[in-house]
Amino acid sequence: MSYVITLIADRAVTALTRAITDSVREAIAGGEPVVLSPGEATDIPVAAAPDIATIRAALAGMPIDAIASTTENRRKRLLVADMDSTIVTGETLDELADFAGLKDRIAAITARAMNGELDFKSALRERVAMLSGLPVDALERTWQRVCLTTGARELVMTMRAHGAFTALVSGGFSFFTSRVAATCGFDVHRSNVLLDDGSVLLGRVAEPILDRDTKLATLTGLAAERGLALSATLAVGDGANDLDMLRVAGLGVAFHAKPIVAAAAQARVDHGNLRALLFAQGYQAEEIDGQA
Repeated sequence: MSYVITLIADRAVTALTRAITDSVREAIAGGEPVVLSPGEATDIPVAAAPDIATIRAALAGMPIDAIASTTENRRKRLLVADMDSTIVTGETLDELADFAGLKDRIAAITARAMNGELDFKSALRERVAMLSGLPVDALERTWQRVCLTTGARELVMTMRAHGAFTALVSGGFSFFTSRVAATCGFDVHRSNVLLDDGSVLLGRVAEPILDRDTKLATLTGLAAERGLALSATLAVGDGANDLDMLRVAGLGVAFHAKPIVAAAAQARVDHGNLRALLFAQGYQAEEIDGQA
């Protein structure tokens, strides 16, 4: 069998049963299932590239994710991950804006930018300008609100334990990426720099701005530095500025993504957590590191 379909459930919502697995297996003429994590993830080998639409029809609206992969080069050697609404649950800029009483206004701009309706650089400059004069201690107070997405640390630590290089690459700010990278165990982080005078924010971000082109260049550059084919890379994100890197990665995953991203990405996680990315690479539950 040259291909694998991985079915993944969030056990807090529903369990992946043998009946569900058999329904998909029959629809795609798959081989004997291999359980990766009971009730959570199962591989179904298949000879030909499967039709995701057929799989989703077999799932009949159940909150189960399905990711197709090839058996060759299945475990990736490079991870490039977005931060906001991917590795962490929210948008750090929107939370920062809350301390200026501007969360709803700025969040509306963020949502449009992440769905590809606005130019990312212009939208970032506009939102940052609105925060001019905000005391810098709002950054630390915002950090206290940040929550990791379930499975974030497991994803990073497991891939590192098996020889992968991991990079957190965000259109957000270094104040947050440095802390998230340290918490999760990323090898490196790259992001934008929010300017301040030591007391208040200046309403500006350092140039050049890290955007979708930079994310793509980071993925391809890190792969080249390590002599890796792009087929050996994994990228994950949720917004329009992630699309280019998702398209070229060996496995590009739209994670609880905006509609424009979900429609274009090669793989999607709509229901599960970030452990799904490990199961998509064939990791068994007992191989997962960094669990809380």
